[in-house]
Amino acid sequence: MVETPGVIIDARKVTANIQQMQKLAQASGIKLRPHVKTHKIPKLAEQQLDHGAIGITTAKVGEAEVMAEHGIQNIFIAYPLVGEGKIARALKLSRQIELTLAADSLEGAGRISEQAVRQGMSINLRLEIDTGLKRTGVSLDEALPVAKQIAELPGIVLNGIFTFKGAVLEGKSTLDLQAAGLEEGRMMVRLASEMRAAGLTIDDVSVGSTPTALYAAQVEGVTEIRPGTYIFQDRMQERLGVCQAEQWAAAVLVTVVSVSSQGDWVVIDGGSKTFATDVQPNQAPLELKGFGTIIGHPEAVLERMNEEHGMIRWTGPNLPKVGDTLKIVPNHICSTINLHNYVYMDYGDHLERVEVSARGKVQ
Repeated sequence: MVETPGVIIDARKVTANIQQMQKLAQASGIKLRPHVKTHKIPKLAEQQLDHGAIGITTAKVGEAEVMAEHGIQNIFIAYPLVGEGKIARALKLSRQIELTLAADSLEGAGRISEQAVRQGMSINLRLEIDTGLKRTGVSLDEALPVAKQIAELPGIVLNGIFTFKGAVLEGKSTLDLQAAGLEEGRMMVRLASEMRAAGLTIDDVSVGSTPTALYAAQVEGVTEIRPGTYIFQDRMQERLGVCQAEQWAAAVLVTVVSVSSQGDWVVIDGGSKTFATDVQPNQAPLELKGFGTIIGHPEAVLERMNEEHGMIRWTGPNLPKVGDTLKIVPNHICSTINLHNYVYMDYGDHLERVEVSARGKVQ
């Protein structure tokens, strides 16, 4: 029995999604290093590795520590580490597993270098490049001189570059994923060639979120893709054209706790502490309606939320009753999973409650 609100995962769809992305990578002759921030569950990371992934990606040291505790041996922390404590933990972890760190500045790399030298060790590092998202990453114009300086630092082995661009084309959000992915791959391959010509050893050219992985992988010279959301897919990916609704592997089961006397509003027991709100409705270019799709009721819109209540505007037939349950696919599954201690894996003939072991590991 699932107490609501709870996340239900269709295990068969998960397997199909994993296999599809692995086949894509193999067909392109590149490595797949999935980002586990989507699921934060060692069991699912192990399944991705069993199907051919060469390692995993995490955003935080805490996630990497959890995954390593469960036996995962090859991890890339794709986030600039600048805090002394975080760097110390990462270097400790690197004595146990094959670990690669990230930096997007000389200052950040220098902090890693200082601690590595003090501990008499050397750590692999990738330089993050901003290819248009304008988040972290050194600009393309500054990348080569910064890389040269980082390569001279003791205790650092600069062996690759990476980026996260997402559905961005020429610096703007887009639905043209092919153009966005090809632009991403070409930018990175061109930069890697310039760095090699300058005498730097750049083995890894790592790109590709779930939206752009298919196309960035086709650019000769790209060595690795790091998609995450593909394992579950979500409403955002469906709107981008990455998947079909039939591939949605995760949904939130909720209970109707109240129905308005006019029958135009339905209140559920899941609000902003249950569903991610980072992908807002009515925003370009996705223009999503509401915070999720109510399965079987396309006319209903999860329009508002507070902490514990979700308000669904109900304009169609089949008005639910108090006590009925609904399944809702959120706009963004990654942030939604991080709100739950457990998920329920549906194997068809039984449910298994699985701990989200890396949940809340934001440090």
